[in-house]
Amino acid sequence: MSDWAKTNESPGGMESGQPALERHLPLLRGRRGLSQDGMILGLEDAYSEYHGRLGSDPGSAYLDIGDEPAYSESDGSVATKKRNRSTGSRHRGEVVTELGPEEVRWFYKEDKRTWKPFVGHDSLTIEVSYRKFCELNPDKADASPEDGDRDGGSAAIGVEAVCVRGGLYEVDVKEKECYPVYWNQQDRIPVMRGQWFTDGTWLPLEEEDSDLIEQEHLARFRGQQMKDSFETEAATKPVDSKDAIHSLKLSRSHVDWHSVDEVYLYSDATTSKIARTVTQKLGFSKASSSGTRLHRGYVEEAAPEDKPPATTHIVFVVHGIGQKMDQGRIIRNTSMMRDAARKMEEKHFSDRTTEHVEFLPVEWRSRLTLDGDTVDSITPDKVRGLRDMLNSSAMDIMYYTSPLYRDEITRGLTLEMNRLYMLFCSRNPEFEENGKVSIVSHSLGCVITFDIMTGWDPLRFHHGNAPDPADLDMSRPGFEERRLLEELRLTKLRLRDLENQFQGLQASSAIAAPALRFKVENFFCMGSPLAVFLALRGIRPGANGTQDHFLPKSICRRLFNIFHPTDPVAYRLEPLILKHYSNITPVQIHWYNTTSPTPYDQIRPTLLNPLKESASVSDTESIPSPCTSPPQPRRHYGESITSLGKASIMGAASIGKGLGGILFSRFSRSSGQEGVASESEEKVYEKKEEATMSQSPSAVMDSTTLELERRIDFELREGLVESRYWSAVTSHTGYWCSLDVALFLLTFMYRPNEGDEATEENQDL
Repeated sequence: MSDWAKTNESPGGMESGQPALERHLPLLRGRRGLSQDGMILGLEDAYSEYHGRLGSDPGSAYLDIGDEPAYSESDGSVATKKRNRSTGSRHRGEVVTELGPEEVRWFYKEDKRTWKPFVGHDSLTIEVSYRKFCELNPDKADASPEDGDRDGGSAAIGVEAVCVRGGLYEVDVKEKECYPVYWNQQDRIPVMRGQWFTDGTWLPLEEEDSDLIEQEHLARFRGQQMKDSFETEAATKPVDSKDAIHSLKLSRSHVDWHSVDEVYLYSDATTSKIARTVTQKLGFSKASSSGTRLHRGYVEEAAPEDKPPATTHIVFVVHGIGQKMDQGRIIRNTSMMRDAARKMEEKHFSDRTTEHVEFLPVEWRSRLTLDGDTVDSITPDKVRGLRDMLNSSAMDIMYYTSPLYRDEITRGLTLEMNRLYMLFCSRNPEFEENGKVSIVSHSLGCVITFDIMTGWDPLRFHHGNAPDPADLDMSRPGFEERRLLEELRLTKLRLRDLENQFQGLQASSAIAAPALRFKVENFFCMGSPLAVFLALRGIRPGANGTQDHFLPKSICRRLFNIFHPTDPVAYRLEPLILKHYSNITPVQIHWYNTTSPTPYDQIRPTLLNPLKESASVSDTESIPSPCTSPPQPRRHYGESITSLGKASIMGAASIGKGLGGILFSRFSRSSGQEGVASESEEKVYEKKEEATMSQSPSAVMDSTTLELERRIDFELREGLVESRYWSAVTSHTGYWCSLDVALFLLTFMYRPNEGDEATEENQDL
């Protein structure tokens, strides 16, 4: 609190510097007849009390939002709209009194730039906990977290942390900080209590200034009648009176009250003072020329119903190489994927009010010891930066292929996923019975996750595939050599018998206690080299047409291989099941804004090379993108259209956009950037492609040919124009923020409709 506020008295005769409880806990004295014991409720039953009535006054019931959406994400900006309090605690003609917990709004600053509001449920819970903390610690209420216990007094009595944001974070009301539950984060997220807000943006004033203004407002206007209505449309009316009825000096600004409901904030900077002087001499009022209208209480009242549904499906997001170089990368990538999924949920799955998908990052690299600093000690100093980058990224592949360190990596990832799962179940007990778990892995993480699920062991693979000594060349002379070879053969047979006995003894325990403590519903691979690893392990195409060829459905219900066509790390999996699928195009992932797309399971396989080409196309040549053109004699991914003449094949729509517009890729538009083609143009392109394929018998695979039970390879669509080599550099890390990928994931994780679910069950049988 500033010295000015402590030493000066308000014109109303009341001291500005009130005790901590007067500032932070006005409701403890009773609000509309509510007793102190009735106000400070436990978190478990506070909402029912708040949502019902306050005290004995039937006119103090909170806002009934039964007809409003249950949950809405906020980006921190609030559109201009009516202040929805006409049926709430701020009734027509009501007198000024303390703010209720539903009128206060708590905020967090995750990006260190903008304050974002908590949803109503979270804000109410934090406010209840905060008031309880202030009641237990009246001498600590007005001390900032930085002040600590400088006075040498006793430590503050703490309260339980408050779960917020769907249970991913907790808020410490004493320190006014927010921190994640399921992953480590060095920087805590600051939170603040908002009481006074700026007009238009509805961003809160800094808490110290807000507390002083609230204190002064109650001291001067408590019990006075408010206006008949309180709508934000009234904020546009200029204040004609140049004289304020009350003022408050702050550290870098001052506040003028022109009436009980008309409060303006003015900057005391020299330039602002000069501007006010000039405009007032021109006949403008002080408020209309340079003042910022302030509102008491948030634009929307907090309600317990304003919260996300309970999580029904969790997704473990597993990183690949390079995490040692940037330990927070997987957390940021998962956050981008979560944000993209939220946008797609609001657009495509808003009717799923009882389901919720949550993404949890799995950081397995930082806990590993591996070789310690041995590799760093043998690294030459020349071009050290490049060498360190390779040691922190590509070296992970060598570690995993080393029999010395592979087990440490798989054990570390297994322990981390099991830890997260058990922690989540302990905080959400009902999830263990009805919840589902999927895994999204990237790059090398796909291989590690696959090996954990299947229990693949390179040592068993080596013993099982070692050549029999009987097959070795025995024609060379030498009695001793032949004797040793025969002894080696007998020893190997004995070793096999012992291994079989050992595996038999462990069979029951292995079935009862698998490596992972949960059943994997879906396994999504992004930019995955898994196919190369499987091929090098001897996996060859078969004739059954199911993923059981290398990943049984008893382990994972469904496998997906997502890749961008120019990703140099990604490989196809389908040709390892049925060889002729090397000539079948991967399934094209729909654009996120496509209207009524064809369900993926209904898309028929199309041939990659329907016609024999007479001449090959050079890598430097360019052809129309497959997203806007029918199948070509030969499919070239990521080709670039380098001249306006070739770009003209895109049609008149793209010509109208100009040369600059066609330089953006569709892949980057999926991450939220504005695209070149409009939504209607994209629909035309997609419909044209589908129609062309349906009319070309040679492009569709013969119905007598064996097909996969379910498709596995799914390919992101290329942009209208994409440079092949530049895309190869960026595409491997572009999956996280892609709206197309986010929608694809949600499509298969949300429970299907009853008819679709029955069909899937029959297919599984």
